[in-house]
Amino acid sequence: MNYKSPSVFGTLLGYAPGGVAAYSSDYDTASDIKYPKRSAFRSYFNGIYMGYKWQCVEFARRWMYINKGTLFDDVAMAYEIFDLRTVRNLATNSLLPLQAFCNGSKSLPQPGSLLIWDQGGEFAETGHVAIVTEVFPDKLRIVEQNLDHQIWPEGHSFSRELPATTTEEGEYWLKCSFNDATILGWMTQTEDDRDAEPTLETNKQLFNLISRRAKEQPNPQKSWLNVANEDEAAYVKAMHGHKLSAVTADQYRYYVLSETAQHALQRAANELHALFMHATDYVLENQALLNKFNLPVAILPKIRQSWDNRLNELITSRFDFAMTPQGLKVYEYNCDSASCYMESAKIQGKWARHYGVQEGQDSGKDLFNHLVNAWRKSQAKGLVHILHDNDPEEKYHALFIQQTLKSAGLESKLISAISSLRWNSSGDILDEEGQLIHWVWKTWSWETALGQIRAQCEVDQALAEKYQPLWQQVSPPRLADVLLHKNIMIFEPLWTLIPSNKAILPVLWSLFPNHPLLLHTNFVLNADLQASGYVSKPIVGRCGANIQVVNHHEDILEETGGQFSAQDQIYQALFPLPLVDGYYVQVCAFTAAGKYAGSCLRVDSSMIISKDSDCMALRFVNDDHILSQ
Repeated sequence: MNYKSPSVFGTLLGYAPGGVAAYSSDYDTASDIKYPKRSAFRSYFNGIYMGYKWQCVEFARRWMYINKGTLFDDVAMAYEIFDLRTVRNLATNSLLPLQAFCNGSKSLPQPGSLLIWDQGGEFAETGHVAIVTEVFPDKLRIVEQNLDHQIWPEGHSFSRELPATTTEEGEYWLKCSFNDATILGWMTQTEDDRDAEPTLETNKQLFNLISRRAKEQPNPQKSWLNVANEDEAAYVKAMHGHKLSAVTADQYRYYVLSETAQHALQRAANELHALFMHATDYVLENQALLNKFNLPVAILPKIRQSWDNRLNELITSRFDFAMTPQGLKVYEYNCDSASCYMESAKIQGKWARHYGVQEGQDSGKDLFNHLVNAWRKSQAKGLVHILHDNDPEEKYHALFIQQTLKSAGLESKLISAISSLRWNSSGDILDEEGQLIHWVWKTWSWETALGQIRAQCEVDQALAEKYQPLWQQVSPPRLADVLLHKNIMIFEPLWTLIPSNKAILPVLWSLFPNHPLLLHTNFVLNADLQASGYVSKPIVGRCGANIQVVNHHEDILEETGGQFSAQDQIYQALFPLPLVDGYYVQVCAFTAAGKYAGSCLRVDSSMIISKDSDCMALRFVNDDHILSQ
C-alpha cells in the first residue's frame, strides 16, 4: 500500500476506462469555500443522483452509468450491493440480471464487474466496492474511490492490483490487501448464472412476530431496577413501580422476531435514512414542495442554513415500521424528538435478566454504545445543556441521554424550566448558574418553538419575511429564542423539521415509486388510495394524534383526537399493524449518526400507536427457532 500523505479532497486521482474520473475523498481536507454546504457533497451526472462525493458507491454507480447506461440501487452500505440481483437500464427503464459470484468462484470476474468487500476491519460498517478493469490468472486490476486518496501512477488507468490465485479446479481466489478485511466476491451483469449465488426467497414466516411469556416469578413484586441511578429512579417514579409494561397482566409478556427480520430492519433503516436525506435535499431545492410543509416563511432561510452545514448532523432518530409476512413498510421517520430510548437500551435488558428470559438477544443491547459513539462523532464540545419539559417521561429520557453524554466524555446539565434562563449583556443566553449555553439537546419538539414564532409573526407582519429571535426584548428567553439563537447548536438540528414532517412521505413516493419499503402516499385522496384503504395523518403531529384509519369500504376503523386537526393532511395506503395475541404491534428501529442502532416494540389494543402505547421487550432469535414453531 502507498502510505504517502493523502491528496486534498476533490483532487483528480486518475481516469478509469471510459474516461471516468476518480477523486480524493479525504474529508478532513475538504475546503469550506469549494464545498460550503451539504448539497455541494451530492454528486449528480446528467441530472441523475450518483451518491455522496467521493465515496466508493458514487464512483461505481457513475462508472456504470457512463460506460454501461445502467444503475444499481443507491444502497446505504457498499457491502449491501452483494445482495442486489438487478441493475436498471436507463434507456429502456428495464431491469437486467446482476449475478453474484463468491470469491473463489469458477466464473471469473470480467472487466466492468463490481468487486465487493464485506463490512469489518478496514471497511468497518460500510464495506467497499470497486470496478474491475483487467483480469489475469495471477492478479486483478481495479478502479475505486475512498481508499488511500493517492494520485494514480502516470500511465495507469487503474488504482490498485490485487494478487490472485487460479487453482487446478479453475477456482479464482483474490487476496485482500488488508488482513482485517474480506472480499465477498464480484457482481457481473449477465444472463449466465452458472456458479452464481442463488437468489433465495426468504421464508415469509420469518417476519412473523411471536408473543411469549416469561416464567412466573415467586416474588413478582421484587425490585429489579437500581434506583441509585438517577435515570432508573426517574423511570420507576414515572411508571409507578419496577415494570416495563404499564399493564399488570402483561408483566411477563414479550415478543420475538427472527434474525432475518433483524437484518431486514437494519438494512431498511440504513437505506431509508439515505432516502429521507435525499428527499430532504430535494424539498429544500423545490420551493413549491417546501410550501406544502406549512412552515413559517420566516424560518425557511434558517432551515436551509442548518441543512447546508454538513457538520450539523443527527445524533439519533427512530423509524416506525409495520412488519408482517406481507412485507416491511415504514410509516414515518421521527428524527426531531423521538422517545423509547431508555426502554429499549436499558429497561428491557434488565427486565429480561430479572424474569430469567435468555431466549435470543436483547434488541436494544447495542443502542447505548451507538449513542455514545454518535456523541463522540458530533461537533459538541464543552458543556451540553439538556432541555426537557416538566414531564415524568421526558425526565427519565433526559437523564438517560445524559448518561450517554457522560460516557462520551461530555459534560452536561439538565434544564427543566426555560424560565430559569436569562440573557447576558452580549445577547447570549445563560443558565441559572450563569453558564453560557452553546450546545443543546432537547426533548421539546421544534413545532413547539414554531408555535411561538407563528404567534409572534401574527402580531408583527414584518417578521413574517425576516424573523429573528427577540434577543433581549423578552425576559426570560422563550424556547424559540434558545433554539434559534445564532450561537447555539441544537441536537436534533433545525433541518429535521423536513424529514419529520409527514409531507415528506408523498415526496418520497414520487421520487421512489413502488419502493418495497414505502407506502403509496399522496397529498390528495385519490382513487387508488380509496380502493386500498388509507390512513389520513396531519403533516405535523405527535404521539398518534388526529389520525384516521379508513378501509376500502370507507368505514372508519380507528381515529384519534388531538391538537393537530388544523394541520393539512396526507393520505397513506392502509397497511395495518399485525395483531398478535390481542395487541397491534409496531416495530421501531433506532439510528445513531444515521446508522441502525437497535430496535424496540410499541403495542396497543388500538390500530394507532399513541403516547400511551406500551413498550414491551423484543428479542431476536435464530431463524430455525421461528420456523420450528
